[in-house]
Amino acid sequence: MPGLLPQRPPCATHLSLPTTTTISFASDSHNINRLSQPYKRGTAMAINGHVNGDAATPKGPNYERVQIINDEKQFIPELTQQIERWDLHSAGFDYDIVAVFGSQSTGKSTLLNRLFGTNFDVMDETRRQQTTKGIWMCRAKGMNVMVMDVEGTDGRERGEDQDFERKSALFSLASSEVLIVNLWEHQVGLYQGANMGLLKTVFEVNLGIFGKKTADGRNQRTLLLFAIRDHIGTTPLANLQATLTADLQKIWETLSKPPELQDRQLSDYFDLSFVALPHKILAADKFESEVQELRKRFMDKGREDYVFKPAYHKRIPADGVAFYMEGIWEQVQTNKDLDLPTQQELLAQFRCDEISAAALTEFNEQAKPQRRPIESGKVIENLGGMMRAWRSGALERYDRDASRYHQGVYKRKRADLVSVLDSTLSPLFLGQLKNLHKASLVTFKKEMLEGMRGENYNFAEVVAAARERCEKRFLDGAQEALVEGTDWNYEEELELLRNEIRIVADQCRKDETKKMVNAIERNIKKQISDPVEIWLNKPQPDMWDEILKVFRELLEKAESMYLTKAKSFNCTDEENETSLAILRKRAWLALRAKVDEQTTDAAFLTKLRTHFEERFRYDEHGVPRVWKPSDDIDGAFKKARDQTLELIPLYSRINPIDGTLEYSLPSEESDPLSSTDEFDFPATLVIFSETKILDLMSRFRRDADAYYVEAKRSMVSSVAQIPYWMYGVLVVLGWNEAMFVLFNPLYFAMLLCMVGAAYIVVQLGMAGPLLQITRTLVNEVQSQAYNHLRDHFSQPHLTEPVRAQAVMQNEVDPELRDRKTDFM
Repeated sequence: MPGLLPQRPPCATHLSLPTTTTISFASDSHNINRLSQPYKRGTAMAINGHVNGDAATPKGPNYERVQIINDEKQFIPELTQQIERWDLHSAGFDYDIVAVFGSQSTGKSTLLNRLFGTNFDVMDETRRQQTTKGIWMCRAKGMNVMVMDVEGTDGRERGEDQDFERKSALFSLASSEVLIVNLWEHQVGLYQGANMGLLKTVFEVNLGIFGKKTADGRNQRTLLLFAIRDHIGTTPLANLQATLTADLQKIWETLSKPPELQDRQLSDYFDLSFVALPHKILAADKFESEVQELRKRFMDKGREDYVFKPAYHKRIPADGVAFYMEGIWEQVQTNKDLDLPTQQELLAQFRCDEISAAALTEFNEQAKPQRRPIESGKVIENLGGMMRAWRSGALERYDRDASRYHQGVYKRKRADLVSVLDSTLSPLFLGQLKNLHKASLVTFKKEMLEGMRGENYNFAEVVAAARERCEKRFLDGAQEALVEGTDWNYEEELELLRNEIRIVADQCRKDETKKMVNAIERNIKKQISDPVEIWLNKPQPDMWDEILKVFRELLEKAESMYLTKAKSFNCTDEENETSLAILRKRAWLALRAKVDEQTTDAAFLTKLRTHFEERFRYDEHGVPRVWKPSDDIDGAFKKARDQTLELIPLYSRINPIDGTLEYSLPSEESDPLSSTDEFDFPATLVIFSETKILDLMSRFRRDADAYYVEAKRSMVSSVAQIPYWMYGVLVVLGWNEAMFVLFNPLYFAMLLCMVGAAYIVVQLGMAGPLLQITRTLVNEVQSQAYNHLRDHFSQPHLTEPVRAQAVMQNEVDPELRDRKTDFM
């Protein structure tokens, strides 16, 4: 079965665990044993060639016995080496396993020694005490059979502790092919005397653990061989067999089976066989003969009643038996269904469970009303006192009523009750802590915001006072909620609260720093605007010197203002350096933004035109010029244009004349208060690139040329004007034509119609559509005329002979016609 063995040997690849067992009971008559002569170990008794006692005990490593499970329930790992010493390590599947099960002092070890020639210790009948402790194994003499001698049940040495009895019985049932159930004749028909109660428990657990089918799809079967000892003969073996079979069938029907095994029968897993043995002392010869006859069933494979049938074999190679049994014992040890208590413990368990349930019911009724408020996030006042009262009340009630019962059960059940009480109260405690955490944090934020209202406040003092009050509120509530006797603590929640307080305080400090930096930045922008605008509108060689002087003064005031306010924030020197670097960067960007505003294309060209007009249209005294033919317009134009073009390189880069006024910033400075992290300071010094300079020069030249042409035209218009008498000549010469049109009705009517139509078209906004229609009509007429002319001139007129020749040619040469068609 998968998962059975902790370590699977290479040779034991397919393990199948037994689920069917055959039981054999053997019994010695207790009264007759008392009357008979005691049989002591060491007495020589020859039986079919071998002697019972030390003289006939097999010697040598091939027949040495080994204890595989000691009386402390520990599996002995030496079994692998012992199998090698038994020369069975390489036997493969050619071996068998038999075990004996029964009450203590019923002659189990004696029976095994007689049947298999083993050397198990036998009881000294003069003392009637336990001989076999744990489980022993030995190789049968002359057979590849491993024989297990199991500690007897119902022994006075273990008393009410039946745990090992159950586990050893289940282990022998699960690991052997044949299980000999040894019992006295007078035990047949008894429930406890015949170990039926123990067999029921073992069957039930065995079915649950090992009841599944093997890898080849079959049920693992086991032979239960009942050896009925001290059989007198008064009750026939058939009647004893029927009684035992009925008892086994009855306990099988009352088993609690797994759902998938509800329809399984006893015969699906177990074969039953029965044998009666006479009294070992009163009928010694007959006993020995019957034992030898039974031995043949284990040795002669040709017999019909041969016990080691292939269906019983576990299909485990001999070199894997030790690992296989160790895995079975591990599963048996860890199975809790075998840990059945004594009657006193059962009563204590029943009563302690009742008392615990009653105390727990009352406790739950008390605790139930407080769960919903806790879950809703409310902090319950005096919750710790209530929980301590509920817990102590439940324990006092339990102690008062349950302390009179079995102390082990009482203490164990009390520990279980304490665990249940604490597990019920623990969510309330944890919920109270979380609610205290949230409430304290909300109060902390509120107190911080209230403390930062107004102008003059010390941020560090506000944070420290709010933190102290917050932690005190949490600690008072958490300590009150603690319950004595539990391992609860609030350190983890307190640390989480402190971390969140630190996060909130840091965030508030960042927000305040951001607001302060933003306010200083706005102030810089406001103060830098006018000086920059003034100096950029009055271009001079020292223009950038004056702008940078104003900028430095404003920046020094801003840094001083920041440091003054930042003292109350309890900032570190590193944080101050970072904030100052950000302030310098943003101040410089504010300056550059104002410069960009004043040097846009439109604004800068306006400045150039203004500068050009001041030098071209006005004289040195600021008086507008009226150009005369004697004035040197070309010289004035060239001078004004060249002076204006010299301004473009001056504006193109922030380059002060005084080197001490040069300003610089780290190029890769990051600003956590801004969404833009990339910053290239050298690039901010360039206002116009080379390409931009050329573009501005070109555009300015076009504007200047327009001014030059305008000046030239004004001078020509003033020199060459049309004489006034010429207008009189035009009136005299055109008078007759005008009168002819005005006084001719036809022409005058046509003129009125045309004027009216034009007026309507213009008023209705139809001039555009009318022009489009006219244009389309003209285009269509042209297209039609072109098509007709092309058709007319593309096909020349053919004479009749030529046409006939063409027709004949098409008929004679269809391939040529097809090619012509394709070509066309």
